[in-house]
This record gives sequence, structure tokens and C-alpha cells, in this order.
Amino acid sequence: MKHVLVCAGLMVCLLATPGWGDEPRLRDVIDADLQAAWQEAKVTPAPLSTDAEFLRRVSLDLIGVIPAYDTAAAFLDDVQPDKRARLIESLLSDPRFARHQADIWDQNLFGRYPPGYETDKRDGIQAWLARQFSENVPYDRWVRALLRAEGNSADDGPSMYFAQYRNQPEDANEALTQTFLGVQLQCARCHDHPFESWTQQDFYGMAAFLARLEIVTVGKKENLLKFVVAEKSTGDLLFTGKAKDQQPGLKGEPVKPKFLLGEVLTEPPVPADFKEVRFEENKQPPEPLFSRKNQLADWITRPDNPFFSRAIANRIWAQYMGRGLIHPVNNMSPSNKPSRPQLLEALTRELVAHQFDLKWYMRELVSSQTYQLSSRGAEDVPLPLWHQAGRIRPLTAEELIDSWRTSAWYEKSERHAKEEPSKNRFHPIHREYMFQFFGIPNNGAGDFQGGLHEHLFLNNGPLPSIFEVGKGTLVDWLNDATIPVEQRVERLYLATLSRRPLPEEMVKLTEFVTVEKGQTPRWNDVVWSLVTSSEFRFNH
Repeated sequence: MKHVLVCAGLMVCLLATPGWGDEPRLRDVIDADLQAAWQEAKVTPAPLSTDAEFLRRVSLDLIGVIPAYDTAAAFLDDVQPDKRARLIESLLSDPRFARHQADIWDQNLFGRYPPGYETDKRDGIQAWLARQFSENVPYDRWVRALLRAEGNSADDGPSMYFAQYRNQPEDANEALTQTFLGVQLQCARCHDHPFESWTQQDFYGMAAFLARLEIVTVGKKENLLKFVVAEKSTGDLLFTGKAKDQQPGLKGEPVKPKFLLGEVLTEPPVPADFKEVRFEENKQPPEPLFSRKNQLADWITRPDNPFFSRAIANRIWAQYMGRGLIHPVNNMSPSNKPSRPQLLEALTRELVAHQFDLKWYMRELVSSQTYQLSSRGAEDVPLPLWHQAGRIRPLTAEELIDSWRTSAWYEKSERHAKEEPSKNRFHPIHREYMFQFFGIPNNGAGDFQGGLHEHLFLNNGPLPSIFEVGKGTLVDWLNDATIPVEQRVERLYLATLSRRPLPEEMVKLTEFVTVEKGQTPRWNDVVWSLVTSSEFRFNH
């Protein structure tokens, strides 16, 4: 039996290793495959990341926040060879893991500014998503529950997904097939796809599963409307042909639901005396005689659905490795071939074999030597095709606010202790400020979209409400501590940049903060320069 090890120079070799199972771990399969890719493409991989690089990167990727000072110091001082593995396990079991994954999937499902009435108030589904990751619910199970959309949006959550596409089954179909199947059908909405095999019948056959849905409000919970997804027992989507052939008054032909590249849905006949109900606001709608929606949810999440399993294996890969083996992740068309077909097949097969356990899958990815490569490679490429260097990415709005609060020791401040508990996780900065300036940090293609607006926010915005809050904060401690200046500089760097200062940084900052008696300390200026720096803005 073989086990993959990273040898000198990051060349991966296969060695017989007793005690392992018949198959290598997925992390080792990843490293072996990509080492072969580097040789074939004649590219030089980056060296292994430093402990500080790895600590910051994996903390942001798994729990969405930089490590606290004491965590950083303990990890960097740890000399045990298994410390990275232990760190990964501690992060995966951290309660913040679930919240961070919920943040990611909230953006996958809704984006920053979703369509639809009241869909900006998503507390219900955000809490529901966090529970799925906290309880490690298998991906296929929670996606099936999401698409079946039972319960209401405030108490249960999933129905909010369809609420953003109220009376728009075509729009819902476009989003659903991209997110869960990795397929872009939108070109087939108006005509047969010019470059792929998708036809308009494929598009409207899938959209027909959603044609009978209506969104009904059944009350309110605090500031959240309770939306439920109601479904009629009759009614069809009408197909009127190609967009260029449209004529006023053209009624169109009813389209039967058809699984993508599969069979037409077989539906039981409706009783001859059946009368369709009219859904009423503030009244729980009845169940349909037969649910097309549930049939679609069950088909999408079947383990043998090749679209579903490949799409999630590729999407999570891109989440941690920077780009998908098929890139972009929502365009897994026949003409968009994977960079490493056998690796994608192995990832998909193992994820299905482990019953869509995303936490297991994430553990394997971040435990690979490939993930742990430094971002400082021989090539200056934001999304290296062969994953020969670590991904560099800007922090999201949520990651920034949490990291600022952590680095400032905001929760330890006297001001925070006196405040009423806030339901706004962005407190004391208003979330609209964060969304406006940092809500969409990149376009998914490795291009950073920062600009003057970010610079103005960082230098003239409300950051003092976090970093200048009096007793208990990092600035307060730096001013009042009696330990040597060099030790304070070291703690400052660990608290903000998750590393110790370089020798030249230590010299310059020690000189800068050393003032004559009676002069104003300069620690606040130093803190400000670090937390608004490019190094803080990115993951390392």
C-alpha cells in the first residue's frame, strides 16, 4: 500500500507506509496529482507556508477571523510536529466555524443584494445555515431540506431561498442550476445554447418544476415577515419558442417538468372534480396533491446525480484553493474541461463515499501540502492554474469587522462591558457602511476591486469606534504596559498581523514609539497603520 509524502523541495513521492488503509488519504491523492501537474506544466511550486502564514490563512478560511494574540503566540511557539493538524481540528470544532460557513453560503444562495421583497432580512435562513454546519448535517440532506422549503422563513429558514424569486420560476431555475448543479442554462432561456448542447426545452423543462410556486406571508416574528412556499396542484409554464419569434398575444404551449438530460416527470392525474385553491395571506396554505418542487429537490440531491456531486466537490475546492478544477465553479459545461479530470473524479467519488460530509472534505483539503503552500511563489499569478502557490484574497466585510474587533481587544474594553447587547454583529460600525465599502471585495476571477472609497473609509470612517474606546483595549494596554517596548511591539504584531515583527520593523517601530517624557505616546498611530495596511486587508 502507498502513502504520499512531501519530500525535499516539495516533490511528492509515494512510499510504502505500514498501518494505513488500502487507499491513500484524500489529502495525499491531491498532493500526488498536483505534483504530477507541476512536472507536466514545468512550473515551480512555492515553498511551504510559514507557520504565521498558515495560521492566518486557515483561521480566516475556517472560522472567518484572524487568531487572537494568545492563540498566535502559542501556535508560533509550539514545536510539536503535529501542531498544524491540531490547529485544524480546533478550528473545525470552534463555534465560529458554523457561522463563517453560513456567511459563505448566504452569499452563495443570495448574494449581497438579492432580488425580492424583504430578502435583505435573512436572520432566519442565516441561523438555519449555521445549524446545518454546527450539527455537520450532510450536504445532500440540508440542500434537500432547503429546496423542499418547508416551514416559514423566520422560524425555519429555507423558504426564504424561493422568496427572492417570487413568481419568477425562470429566474429561480437559473440560480438553482448554477449553484447546485454547476450548470449555466441562462442562454437557453431565449434560444438553444449556441455553444453547448442545452436547448430551450431543457431550460423550461427544469423551470416547470417551479412554475406552481407562490410566496405567502403568514405573520411576523419581531422584524421578520414569515414567508412560506405554497404550491398549487395545477398549472404549467407556457413555452412560446425562441425570443426572436415572439409575437404579441402568443399564448404558448404548456411545458412538462423534465429532469436535466433525463426523463419527463410522471405525475398522477388530478381528480376530475378538483378545484384549485386560492392562497390567502396570513393563512397557512394547504399541501398540493403532488409536489413538483419536492420531486426536483429529491432528484437534485441524489448521490448518483453527476451534476450535484461534482458541483459541490468543485465549489468547496475553489473555496479553499482559490479556483475550481473547473473554473468558474458555476460553469461546468461540457466545453469547459477540468484542469485535472482524474483529481476531480477522485474528489467527487470520495465525497459521495463519505456521504457528503463537508467538514471531513474541508479537513482533507486544508491538511494537504498543496493548500499549505506559501502564497509567495515564483510566479505573480492571483489564481494559479495548477495551484502551485497559496491563494491570496481580500477579507470579506464580515471577516474584516470580526478581525478588527479581535485585534483591538474590543470585547475586553470597558465601553463594551457597559453596552447593551447588540444584535448587530457589525457593532459599533453600521453594517451598511461595511457592505457599501467592503461588501463585494472581488469578482471571483482573482481581481481585487478595492479603490479610493476603501482608502477614504479606512482613514476617515468610523474605525475609531473600535480602536479608540478607552480602558481594556489594545491601544490602552500599549500605552500603560510597563514591559519593554520591544515586547509591546511584538504583541502588537501578533494581535494584528498574526506574526512577529521583522528585525527592521522592530528597530523602526521601537524608535517611533519612544518619546520624550511628557510627549503624547504614538501607539495609536502604529495600531492604525497596521490595521489599515494591505497586509491586514488580505489573508496572507
